[in-house]
Amino acid sequence: MSASAVYILDAKGKVLICRNYRGDIDMSVIDKFMPLLMEKEEEGNTCPIIQHGEIAYIFTKYSNLHLVATSKKNANVTMVFSFLHKLVQIFLEYFKELEEESIRDNFVLIYELLDEVMDFGFPQTTDSKILQEYVTQDSQKLEIAPRPPPAVTNAVSWRSEKIKYRKNEVFLDVIESVNLLVSANGNVLRSEIVGAIKMRVYLSGMPELRLGLNDKVLFESTGNIYSFQEGKVKPLIWVESVIERHAHSRVEYMIKAKSQFKRRSTANNVEIVIPVPADADSPKFKTTVGSCKYAPETNAVVWTIKSFPGGKEYLMRAHFGLPSVEAEDIEGRPPINVKFEIPYFTVSGIQVRYLKIIEKSGYQALPWVRYITQNGDYQLRTQ
Repeated sequence: MSASAVYILDAKGKVLICRNYRGDIDMSVIDKFMPLLMEKEEEGNTCPIIQHGEIAYIFTKYSNLHLVATSKKNANVTMVFSFLHKLVQIFLEYFKELEEESIRDNFVLIYELLDEVMDFGFPQTTDSKILQEYVTQDSQKLEIAPRPPPAVTNAVSWRSEKIKYRKNEVFLDVIESVNLLVSANGNVLRSEIVGAIKMRVYLSGMPELRLGLNDKVLFESTGNIYSFQEGKVKPLIWVESVIERHAHSRVEYMIKAKSQFKRRSTANNVEIVIPVPADADSPKFKTTVGSCKYAPETNAVVWTIKSFPGGKEYLMRAHFGLPSVEAEDIEGRPPINVKFEIPYFTVSGIQVRYLKIIEKSGYQALPWVRYITQNGDYQLRTQ
């Protein structure tokens, strides 16, 4: 990585705190950062890297603070960004909030953390749970354990030694979120799956886990996030809307919802959120299934269907009075949002073939696998 120094700047670019790790650059080079940044922003350049002479400024912004790493070597920029974001996470877990005041109130602790997380420009322990075992703060008194916990020097730093559970289990969740954007004329503008495999492990000792999957997906370098190879997917819940507006009188909605997945699956806790005019009143609803509720605080009708089996189609009608509106700006109509969760189902077709648990003592362990498909950013524009 080879970061020479790390700085935290306030909104005006003033250095709140910094740490020189390599001593190979003049620390005053940070004075040029804010003018260079303003110049780049005026040009419309939003790249989070600024090269000036032989110095590279690699930065991220959190709230009104800038976290900046400087380097004069050919640094691994991706690792630098990862380190800066990890630093934000560490500070948030220590201080609950990251702002100028919390920086000033915790100078001593922050310097100690900066010493622990990096050595001569190379990241060291960045797991906040491990750091909190030996870098602690009781009121205004900084306490540092006489020796770091064994986890710091383990081959696997994030797991403590001699862990033992009465019942050895592994819970594996395959979660897929469907993002969808449909135009007012019914064309699918965006359709994608974002998948994640999450594990909760209650296993004694230090076992080896081997996970086998089918070949439906392609894993990215992050390890637990995957992408669907076949691209666009069929919308799981399709919503059509017919809206009739009568000036100075009323507005009527006819909403049709159809589940476009296999009949043996069921979507739970479906919410179809339909936007309505801000001054609508006197709501009346009629639906073939579920219940409707007017939410004036969000200017919307929420149609809730607790259980929505595959291959079904339902209708909902809503009527509102409009006491004052003459015409509505068509361009400003918010889209319909849909929320849902389908257990025991994946859109991509990914399956866990096996989960092998190998441990030298040979104990028996139970693996539990659960599949869930849910909405992500799921929007259908209205006519």
